[in-house]
Amino acid sequence: IVTVNCARLLKADHHATNGVVHVIDKVIATTTNSIQQIIETEESLETLRAAVAASDLNSLLESEGQYTLLAPTNEAFEKIPRETLNRILGDPEALRDLLNHHILKSAMCAEAIIAGLTMETLEGTTLDVGCSGEELTLNGKPIIANKDVLATNGVVHFVNELLIPDSAKTLFELAQESEVSKSMDVFRQAGLSSHLT
Repeated sequence: IVTVNCARLLKADHHATNGVVHVIDKVIATTTNSIQQIIETEESLETLRAAVAASDLNSLLESEGQYTLLAPTNEAFEKIPRETLNRILGDPEALRDLLNHHILKSAMCAEAIIAGLTMETLEGTTLDVGCSGEELTLNGKPIIANKDVLATNGVVHFVNELLIPDSAKTLFELAQESEVSKSMDVFRQAGLSSHLT
């Protein structure tokens, strides 16, 4: 699937006497803002804006290149426990891992994303992309709230859930989501929870 500024290429290579025509499915609008400028102007990305500033990712998101930002909205940040959010925001390494987990190494418009695709993030991890009816899914969840916001250096998809990589979780949080969750109850009863958090 080929896209031109997120417009789908319908028919290619119509040769004319003075050139060639490619037919696309929408009008291409002028794009003037970088990904960083989109973050700075969107009200729904206020928390993300603060997180990007705290992790010094501003320069990357306004640099030349082609990236995809899966931009967590304010709603996405509000869904996770306040204690977890404060811990990540207060840990520069965990925060950078969290944000890099939301940045893909290439520009991916929604039209070009197909079910079963695995995409690599800047953090080095992968995200599974699929679909549920008309909706795109990430790791099995239909969490994309707004897609294909074009930037001069890539594309932004707004997501309404935070994608937290393992590297930004405590031992306790990792264990709670795995098959050793019952063991964690034993650690808690023994008064050792603080070592795991």
